[in-house]
Amino acid sequence: MRELTRRQRLLVLGICCLSLFIVGLDSTIVNLALPAIRSDLDASVSKLQWTIDAYTLVLASLLMISGSTADRVGRRRTFQVGLVLFGIGSLLCGLAPTVDLLIVFRMLQAIGGSMLNPVAMSIITNTFTDPRERAQAIGVWGGVVGLSLSVGPVVGGALVDSAGWRYIFWINVPVVLIALLLTMRFVPESRAMVARRIDPVGQVLVVLLLAGTTYGIIEGREAGWTSPLIIGCFVIAVAALVGLVLYERRRDQPLLEPRFFRSAPFSGATLIAVAGFAALSGFLFLNSLYLQEVRGFSALHAGLLTLPMAAMTVVFAPVSGWLVGNRGPRLPLIVAGSMLAVSGLILSQLSTSTPTLQLLGGYLIFGLGFGMLNAPITNAAVSGMPRAQAGVAAAIASTSRQVGASLGVAIVGTVLTAQLVGPLETGFVSAAQLCWYLIAGCGALVLVLGLITTGRWARRTAEAVAQDLG
Repeated sequence: MRELTRRQRLLVLGICCLSLFIVGLDSTIVNLALPAIRSDLDASVSKLQWTIDAYTLVLASLLMISGSTADRVGRRRTFQVGLVLFGIGSLLCGLAPTVDLLIVFRMLQAIGGSMLNPVAMSIITNTFTDPRERAQAIGVWGGVVGLSLSVGPVVGGALVDSAGWRYIFWINVPVVLIALLLTMRFVPESRAMVARRIDPVGQVLVVLLLAGTTYGIIEGREAGWTSPLIIGCFVIAVAALVGLVLYERRRDQPLLEPRFFRSAPFSGATLIAVAGFAALSGFLFLNSLYLQEVRGFSALHAGLLTLPMAAMTVVFAPVSGWLVGNRGPRLPLIVAGSMLAVSGLILSQLSTSTPTLQLLGGYLIFGLGFGMLNAPITNAAVSGMPRAQAGVAAAIASTSRQVGASLGVAIVGTVLTAQLVGPLETGFVSAAQLCWYLIAGCGALVLVLGLITTGRWARRTAEAVAQDLG
């Protein structure tokens, strides 16, 4: 890829951030619209879970192959195809007459989405070659997460209240068109020097692993945890995991590079991403139901109440990027884990009449924690890795985020329905308390892993892996 001026690099960063913006906007808006979808399409809690998880599951399953495909056939080309598919999927979601078709169209959205974020991160990694400048760019990238979260609740709430939940999907279409035109005009094509072969066996094993785990968790309570179907799902997931590890170790160009995981910072970042995004998705799922079903707020009111959390993410994501670039990832991870844990404990005390100030306190602390989380995850994933494999490394980090998001909704929704006694409106508060404790536990895990994987020993493992891969 040709060398770009700083102004051109910043323009490429802005275009790539558009993809993250629409994906983040989509997740926030959809969570906010769950009560309206539940009412309009007569959807059960498990169907609401699938409305979220059908997207994140497909996204997580395809991110790695999308990253390696982009490295092979061209990052800009793959990015453009992703934009088109995401736009078509968004249009169809808004037209869905039943919840089952909505779930199917969400899967089409996810196929396009799998070609956006990891590929955009790969473009950024290859555009910003200076480590400090790259860390700052990643900080901006993380800030866009917060921006989409902050705009999403307000825009989504206004759309749901005024026009209906279908418009939360249709709003993606003009953004996709703008991003597509800008990409064609300003983003240079790039690809890896050595093309990686497609790994269909590894891809199938990844799908079986994630699908078996998620389906078993979501449907386990209704079908019965000891039913042949659910036991079969978990057996398939375990077998797929074992098969994936054994098969990928024998390939010259694996879908999932096992040597990456010899780096303690990389492995830690992967687990931190799962825990942190499980906390986020669980929070968004529970909070939307609490504010609208229990407290009776409108979608717009609920969005406005969530705005402070998103604003904290906007403010602290660039701060986290600066800290990672200048002082390393330890402090951001300590703050992130601590704040997520504290917010989970605060929100576990919610009632049907919790004062607004207490509610906002929990939101502000959660936003601070999540804002500090993204930059150290992404930096650990791509730093020290060969630029030729940037797409694969970034895709693994993005996959970890989506796996966490999928598991968060699956586990929280399952625990909620298992604890629920009576209607959702009256039984939610007591049923959700254990869910908030689980979110606090995710924060504690981020804290512990952050401490373990940022010391001298961890850095030595990263150096060894970089030398081996180089």
